Amino acid sequence: MRGERRLFEGLNLTVSSGECLHVRGENGVGKTSLLRLLTGLSKPEAGEILWGGLSINKVVSTYQRELLFLGHRDALKEDLTALENLQLYAALDDVHLPDEKALSALWRFGLRGREHLPVSCLSAGQKRRVLMARMLTRQAKLWILDEPFNALDVHAVQALQDLIAEHVEFGGLVVLTSHQEVTLPNVRVLDL
Repeated sequence: MRGERRLFEGLNLTVSSGECLHVRGENGVGKTSLLRLLTGLSKPEAGEILWGGLSINKVVSTYQRELLFLGHRDALKEDLTALENLQLYAALDDVHLPDEKALSALWRFGLRGREHLPVSCLSAGQKRRVLMARMLTRQAKLWILDEPFNALDVHAVQALQDLIAEHVEFGGLVVLTSHQEVTLPNVRVLDL
């Protein structure tokens, strides 16, 4: 519900390993609300979200370990460097992240020479590239991405699409929202 308006009714989705679900719709139709339900940040009024056949409310820690959610706002610490942000997220996820792996991920997305700058000195597109590096280092099975192409130039959009395609190719699942066309293999579209 948003105010008095019901956003979804009778919605039944299945996303399988090796698949990308592209959720589309006009502004305000409930794309972000759907993603919040899928991540467990919001609770459905009726029904449930299942992971491996079990309610995500019953397998919270397992689900959270296998989930990477990137919202439409950059969840980066502005006073930390790009490298420090990746290290912070790895520590929060209780994952060992060697400097070489973090640097390699940042460099893959065009941040060589910027890895030691405070994030506050980076452009909006460069901040999104730091988040792309996080996607590479996080190793979650399910990626839920809210408007991941925002603020990205043409080259970064292609790099992100390549990263998503790799994830799907190796059995990952992706649910994303975007107003732009997505050219990915194994993509299914849900129009809200």
